[in-house]
Amino acid sequence: MHNQSRRNFLKSLGMAGAVLPLAARLACRLENHSKPNIIFIMADDLGYADLGCYGSKAIQTPRIDRLAAEGMKFTQFYSGCCVCAPARCTLMTGKHTGHATVRGNTGGIPLPDSEITIAELLRKAGYATGGFGKWGLGDLDTAGVPEKQGFDEFFGYYHQIHAHSYFPEYLIHNGKKVILTGNKEKSGTQFSHHLIVEKMLDFIRRNQERPFFCYAPWTPPHGLWHIPDDEPAWQRYKDESWSHKARVIAAMIYMIDHDVGQVLDLLDELGLADNTLVFFCSDNGADSRFEGSLDSSGILRGKKRDLYEGGIRSPMIVRWHGKIAPGVTSSLPWYFPDVLPTVTELCGAEVSLPEDIDGHSVAPTLLNRGEQKMHEALYWEFPLYDWQQKRYDPNRLMQAARSGDWKLLRHRQDQPWELYHLADDPGETNNLAQIHPQIIGRIVEWISRNRVEQPPQAEPEMPAGRKFR
Repeated sequence: MHNQSRRNFLKSLGMAGAVLPLAARLACRLENHSKPNIIFIMADDLGYADLGCYGSKAIQTPRIDRLAAEGMKFTQFYSGCCVCAPARCTLMTGKHTGHATVRGNTGGIPLPDSEITIAELLRKAGYATGGFGKWGLGDLDTAGVPEKQGFDEFFGYYHQIHAHSYFPEYLIHNGKKVILTGNKEKSGTQFSHHLIVEKMLDFIRRNQERPFFCYAPWTPPHGLWHIPDDEPAWQRYKDESWSHKARVIAAMIYMIDHDVGQVLDLLDELGLADNTLVFFCSDNGADSRFEGSLDSSGILRGKKRDLYEGGIRSPMIVRWHGKIAPGVTSSLPWYFPDVLPTVTELCGAEVSLPEDIDGHSVAPTLLNRGEQKMHEALYWEFPLYDWQQKRYDPNRLMQAARSGDWKLLRHRQDQPWELYHLADDPGETNNLAQIHPQIIGRIVEWISRNRVEQPPQAEPEMPAGRKFR
């Protein structure tokens, strides 16, 4: 999309705002100095080894690599699931998939009113809350929409299937459809990711005088792998000798890197960098391994939709100037359910955490202060959906748990458990189940005490002939 067209589109959303004099801005910031801003950027289907700082030889990611050099990089961080919606549910609620209400991945299963989200907690603590990208926890006119789950503002996609297109006929802003005339009347001239990033940058500008939580579940490199021909990132990778899909994904990751740079540059411009926590991660593993070209999973086994490490392990980088020591690499095992208690602690949010969350704060590790509470086990499950029968098969439940260096998993409830020792075998090549039945028994007993049967995973009624509203 041309810059002038983007400016006109953004102006139509009422994004122009007056800028306070510098003295007034500084006074406001001094008043709120004890509450850091939070920016949480999450790529969609980015593989564990898709970044330069995580070993990629194929894709250049200089701005994210610099972010890692300025902050803390985690080598054993995990998503909450191997696919989109349940992972987002664990992130928002602090509950693993054995307790989460959204465990299926059909695209629009709504988060119920009873859930308390990270956005609700931070808004209660005085934060402006904005989301920009793919929500995936409730379609229009359901209890799960972001404006009913703690967000002052959300711009992007609500239903995941809607998010499969980068040139949709509309995006959604605070529950209202915003028609993209360039996609409705022409052939794809308004690239959704560009619009989403611009709206996110404007949210930061408009809320620079108060603490804010900016959640950025960006859609690339997921989807139908469409990218504008004139996108500079595509020009960088279009002539590589890889498959078309690999070239587009590489370009999208390079584009994400540029956009992370835009966010960091804006923080510098506004004088917010020293008081802003920046997180960067992926929502699950890579859609494909791309062995021999991108090598997106690296040495890890599996990919998205697997509970092997390649399906759930994610990059995680956290930067906070002056608080988190730069250039540190940590092997602490932690995952999405830990983000909610971590962020609320780092923000000094004077709110009561829900008693039923599964996460532990990793603030002691980030700040190198105090004792880090460790998980007895981390847990994942994913019910496989029969799209022909339109139901969940009770025998097709994937499960995995990590306890210390031991990793237990099975692909169906009627199949045997597999057991791996990750410290010796990060690629999960040597199944030790027959040698250590007592370890399996201990972890299985923990699972039985720490999960409940999944609630109904029902999509709301859809308009005739449509998969989303």
